[in-house]
Amino acid sequence: MEAIYFDARFIRLDRHDGISRFSTELVKALVHKAPVVCIIHDLRQLDFLPQGIEYLVLNHPQSLSEFFIARKLNKVGAKRVFSPMQLMGSVGRKYKLILTLHDLIYYRHRKPPQDLNFLIRGIWRLYHLSYQPQRWLLNRADAIATVSETTKALIEKHHLTRKPVTVVYNAPDKVVSEPRDSAPTDRKLIYIGSFMPYKNVETLIRAVGMLPDFELHLLSKITSARKSQLQELVNKSQAKVIFHNGVSDEEYRNLLNGAFALVTASKDEGFGIPLVEAMQLGTPVVVSDLEIFREVAGEAGLFFEADSPKEMARQLRALENSDLWPSKSKLGFQQAQKFDWANSAQALLDQFDRLDS
Repeated sequence: MEAIYFDARFIRLDRHDGISRFSTELVKALVHKAPVVCIIHDLRQLDFLPQGIEYLVLNHPQSLSEFFIARKLNKVGAKRVFSPMQLMGSVGRKYKLILTLHDLIYYRHRKPPQDLNFLIRGIWRLYHLSYQPQRWLLNRADAIATVSETTKALIEKHHLTRKPVTVVYNAPDKVVSEPRDSAPTDRKLIYIGSFMPYKNVETLIRAVGMLPDFELHLLSKITSARKSQLQELVNKSQAKVIFHNGVSDEEYRNLLNGAFALVTASKDEGFGIPLVEAMQLGTPVVVSDLEIFREVAGEAGLFFEADSPKEMARQLRALENSDLWPSKSKLGFQQAQKFDWANSAQALLDQFDRLDS
């Protein structure tokens, strides 16, 4: 079987973001199914990859040398190349190439990732003013991977590529767990995610203000300015809210495992991995009614209109039903099994096989 040259240059050296985590976990699953050569730009990235994996050190993906990376891959005899992004250079390539488009959220919220340099952030904003640059990038590949059926449908709706699109699902870190038989006594609600305006944390606070026996735990890091804004609403709503300002992975799992529900009122989302992380621990999810959340949570989810704290509060009260809570716990646990890195690795391999046939 031909080796897959996996573009692992987006693995971060500090703490994973979504692309970094996707890269790391997909490689770990892929090595059990096919030979893999990881393309890195820093030897420290090997710390996040399977021990002893074959690797190739090339340029940083934001370097001007990216324009010539295909020549280097041709030279080492690469036949199958996968990148978890859509930006990889491809001029003059002689190999099968699959690029990835995770979601289209930056067309609606154009603030670029802050770890990019100033020039790249400027290009990023211009890039997302029109779909045409995206079409040009995607059509350079032989096939496109994306992480959900929702995004696949959007790619087709906006005619972003003429190439085949396959779903390579995002997935959680696997933990040993099972559904729970009854709701916890404490009515703790968990939110993890950014505090960007479209995340709509205000609706969570207002809803909890209507539920005096519930307590909202905001887990993620937050700036002092944003915390002051939300604290003002907390005081006004008389909601019970705990600002954690960041938690470890272990703390996150422990909080989820003892929570009444995971909640989010986001108005837009690329995927929703916290939903899967909660469901695989048997924790129900009460979330805004987005198409992607419908796909991820399925019948396990309880949904509400994003701008309606009353509807959210009503769903949480409904979940107090002694039969509904364990039912949603079981459905969520079953739904979470759909998102598995081994299945995702196989979906990627199947797409390469189709390209070769």
